Amino acid sequence: MTARRLGCGTVLLGFLGILLIVTLFAVAAQQQDRRPVAPPIEAVGEASGIPSRMLAAYQNAAKRLPDEVTECRGMRWPILAGIARIESNHAAGRTVSESGDISPHILGPRLDGSGAGGNVTAFPDTDQGRLDGDTVYERAVGPFQFLPSTWNGSGRDANDDHVADPHNADDAALGAAVYLCGRGRNLDDRDQLQAAIFQYNHSQAYVDDVLGWIDRYSQMTTGTLPIGQHATGNARTVIEAALAQEGVPYSWGGGNANGPSTGICCSPSGKSGVHIRGFDCSGLALYAYAQVGINLPRVASAQAGAGRRIPASAGVGALRPGDLVFFAYNPSDDSTIHHVGIYLGDGKMINAPRPGTQVRTEALWDDGFAGGTRLL
Repeated sequence: MTARRLGCGTVLLGFLGILLIVTLFAVAAQQQDRRPVAPPIEAVGEASGIPSRMLAAYQNAAKRLPDEVTECRGMRWPILAGIARIESNHAAGRTVSESGDISPHILGPRLDGSGAGGNVTAFPDTDQGRLDGDTVYERAVGPFQFLPSTWNGSGRDANDDHVADPHNADDAALGAAVYLCGRGRNLDDRDQLQAAIFQYNHSQAYVDDVLGWIDRYSQMTTGTLPIGQHATGNARTVIEAALAQEGVPYSWGGGNANGPSTGICCSPSGKSGVHIRGFDCSGLALYAYAQVGINLPRVASAQAGAGRRIPASAGVGALRPGDLVFFAYNPSDDSTIHHVGIYLGDGKMINAPRPGTQVRTEALWDDGFAGGTRLL
């Protein structure tokens, strides 16, 4: 009996061993198939608000840049996206063809020294109007707003049609990458990155704004940027209080200075918070700021007037961790503000988004961004 059991067991174990080996190979193959991959362009574009064809141009330029400036380090598509966001809002309102051609062309104001567009210095024509259609003065061109004279030195052909065209998304993005890299900057170094952006436009406000967008887009690619890394004092207390509520359910009208609470009926979509203990967006802000002794109004539109207002035109770069950030149906009219979050830095906020969700961290929304308010 024992021998038979051992024999049967030996056969069974042998079979199980073979089965185990086959299974391990199958699992390994599945794991290999499931290796992390970069999110598709469409997914990143949807999250970031960047049209997919423009995003493809930025990614292509970052990939091709080492062949153009071999000494350059740290070029990433969010850097190019940050510049293009400020210069043309990613060619907003234009059509971008499959080959990258942009129509109608994007032309800046005539640089005749009249003050239009903030320019008070005249720039005489350098290209006989070939790129900007003006044979007397210069105009910045394309989604990256190159002066024709600058394009002559930095322009590149990135779509392999043998023409370097600033009105082509691919060419313009690669030209911008070349210009930002200079003779070989290390753009992973924050100081060198700031110097590159300042060279692009000699304005510290411009640099701060672009950096804000770069950080925001970078977070979308990795999700690993530290949260609230620059927050200190009361700002850190506010952020930590809000972060401690992650996962708490959204409740319309819920939340007060003491924490989550049941809400009221009903949201514009008909969702009731009567039986849900949690926060709505303004309730979360009210609670977090109560932890440092600041009593906020109950609704988001009123909270916008509780501190020093930071207009949307100042850009994300003007925000500091701990600021309230607002979203409106009409960003120029505070009475239409319908949502508030708490800024964490690096283009992220913590908020209670909407019925059916939970308190969470996410990238600042592009849609309806109405600036912020600083109370600390």
